[in-house]
Amino acid sequence: MIAAMGVSGNPSSVHAEGRAAKAIIERARAQVAAAFGAEGADVVFTSGSTEGAALALAGRDLHGSALEHDAVRAWIKEDLSVDTSGHVQVTDPQASCLQLANSETGIIQDLPDGLAVTDATQAFGKLPVAFNWMGATMALISAHKLGGPKGIGAVVLKRGTDLAAQIKGGGQEMGRRSGTENVIGIAGFGAAAEAASRDLDSGVWDRVAEIRNILEKALAAECPDTIFVGKDARRLPNTSCFATPGWKGETQVMQMDLAGFAISAGSACSSGKVRASAVLTAMGYDETTAQGAIRVSLGPQTTETDVLRFAESWCAKQKKHRARSA
Repeated sequence: MIAAMGVSGNPSSVHAEGRAAKAIIERARAQVAAAFGAEGADVVFTSGSTEGAALALAGRDLHGSALEHDAVRAWIKEDLSVDTSGHVQVTDPQASCLQLANSETGIIQDLPDGLAVTDATQAFGKLPVAFNWMGATMALISAHKLGGPKGIGAVVLKRGTDLAAQIKGGGQEMGRRSGTENVIGIAGFGAAAEAASRDLDSGVWDRVAEIRNILEKALAAECPDTIFVGKDARRLPNTSCFATPGWKGETQVMQMDLAGFAISAGSACSSGKVRASAVLTAMGYDETTAQGAIRVSLGPQTTETDVLRFAESWCAKQKKHRARSA
C-alpha cells in the first residue's frame, strides 16, 4: 500500500503513470481471484460488502433469511426459515441469497448448487473456499475481514453474468462500478488475500480453532450455565457466541471493555432501544437469551493465555451478575 501511494497516475489514463496504476489494480485483481478460487470469474472492486450487496442485489427479487447481515437484509425478502441449528432452508437456490458463514454465530451454511448470491465476507480468508466450486453465481467479499484495509471489497461473479451498475459515470470496473479506483486500498486487498491464502495453507486457522475451544471449555467449567450458540455445528474457527439470559450484551461489552477486552454484543441498539439479535431469535432463542448474547472473535495472534485471562474476567463478572439477580 505504501508503494502504491507513490503511483500518482489515474488508472484510466493511457500514459505511463496511468498504466502503472492500472497494473497495480490488475495484479491485485489476480491475487484476490486466486485466493478466492475464482480464476476466470470477474472481480469487481467496490467500497466494501455493503456496496457490494447493493450492486449484486438491487432490482432482484431474491429470498433470504433473518440470519443475513443488515446490508443484505435491506435488499431481500426475509421469508426463508431457519432451524434451531442455525441452518437456512433454501427452496429455490436460483432466487435466493445465502451467507456462507454467519457474522454473529460463525455457523457455516451448506450452499446449494445454483445459488444466486452468497455473502462470503466472513468466511473468505478463514475457510478453504473456492468460488468456482461453490455453485453460486455471485459472491460478496471484503478486505478488512482478512486483515486488509477497510473501505475496499468486491463482488465476484461468473463471467458473462448480467450486473447493472448502481454507480454510473466513467465506466470503470468493466462498466459495473464507475469512479476512479481506490488504488491504494485495492493493492492492500490483493496483498491481504495472498497472505490469507498462505495462512490457510500453513494451518494458522486450525490453531485459532484450538484456542477458541480452550476458551469455551474454560467458560463452561467455571460458568456451566453459559449457553454456547452453534457449539455442535460447523463454525468459523475464530468465532464464539455465547449468552447469559438476563445479562444484556451491551452491559457485558462495556464491562469487558473496562477490563481490556474488545468484544461485540449479539444485540443491537436502534433509536435508543435495545432489541434482541435477529439471528438468535430466528434460531428459536427467546428474547431474554438473545439480548444476553455476545460474540468473541479471535485472531492468529490470540494466545491461550489471552483467552484464559478473558474467561477468568468474564466469569467473575457473570457470577457477580448472578448474585445481584438472585
